[in-house]
Amino acid sequence: MNDQTNLEILPPGLPVPKDDGACHHLSGLMIPDLALRGTHGELVQLTSIKGRLVIYCYPMTGPAEVPLPEGWDAIPGARGCTPQACSFRDHYQELKQLNTQVYGMSTQSTADQLESKERLHLPFDLLSDENLEFTKALNLPLHLVDELKFLKRVTLIFEDGVITKYFYPVFPPDKNAEEVLAYLR
Repeated sequence: MNDQTNLEILPPGLPVPKDDGACHHLSGLMIPDLALRGTHGELVQLTSIKGRLVIYCYPMTGPAEVPLPEGWDAIPGARGCTPQACSFRDHYQELKQLNTQVYGMSTQSTADQLESKERLHLPFDLLSDENLEFTKALNLPLHLVDELKFLKRVTLIFEDGVITKYFYPVFPPDKNAEEVLAYLR
C-alpha cells in the first residue's frame, strides 16, 4: 500500500492551509443548543456536556477501499482525517486524565462515521452534522467540492459550554491531539 492509498499516512507534499480568518469570531461563543446523532446511536445534547470538551471537526474520513474525491489531496487541509482521528485515539487516555471529553465531528452520515469508528477502533464517538446545524450556528468554514459541503478542519475547546480555544488551520492533522494536550496542560 503506497502513501496515496494508505489513509493512515499523510503523503508528502500536501498543500498547507492558510489562516483565512474564518474562525477568528469563535472565541467566547457558547456551544449551540443542538442535539446531534452520535455513532453510539443516541442524540447528544451539546449543552448538557459540562466541564472541558474537545470537538475536532474534520472534512471526511475516507471509508476503507473507497477512493477519495478527485483532487482531494490538492485542497489545502482536506487530507488527513484518518491520521487526525488516530492521533486523538492514541492520546485519548491522556485527555481523559485531564477530565476532557472528546468528540469528532463531520458532515458525513452517522453510518459512514460508524464504519470509521469501528475500523479505526476509536474510543470516543463521532457526531454527524449532516444537516449543517452546528456548522451554521457557529459559522464554521467549509470546503465546497462538487456541490458537497465538508467542514474545514478546526478543533474547538469548550469550558462549561464556552469556546476558550480553537485550532485553525490544523496542520499537520496527525499532530493536532498533541497540540491540544500541550494547551490543556
